[in-house]
Amino acid sequence: MIFVGLDPGSHTGWAILSADGSRIASGTWDLSARRPEGGGMRFLRCRTLLGELFNSHIGDRALAYEEVRRHLGVDAAHVYGGIVAVVQALCEERSVPYRGIPVGTAKKLATGKGNADKAAMMAAAVAHWRLAEVGEDEADALWIAETLRRELAP
Repeated sequence: MIFVGLDPGSHTGWAILSADGSRIASGTWDLSARRPEGGGMRFLRCRTLLGELFNSHIGDRALAYEEVRRHLGVDAAHVYGGIVAVVQALCEERSVPYRGIPVGTAKKLATGKGNADKAAMMAAAVAHWRLAEVGEDEADALWIAETLRRELAP
């Protein structure tokens, strides 16, 4: 089984872990609004990118996304909700089990503190997966995937 983690936002972090927790791939998708595009294009890009990710990693899989209950602004809340809707719809279409993981749960696994800052999350990801460097969105996605793996793995 593979475990997919997402940190939804204008810069969506994504990660794929194997059953033993090894990093298969990870990165960040730029879903920012672009000047000549309509408002729904970021969501179509999200659907395309997630579909490509699913197509390139065949087999049993489960997906988790960072579950955010409070946003600092209305625009951020709308972007988050739209991305999560796209993710949930694509998972339903492809029969991929999915769930939200609360922000504090992944932070606690990564650092031992449920309110860890971005720097601590990145440092924990670099140390755990022996990476040269990692951005904040990618680090969050890795820890979301690892949290899901530990919850579902025997």
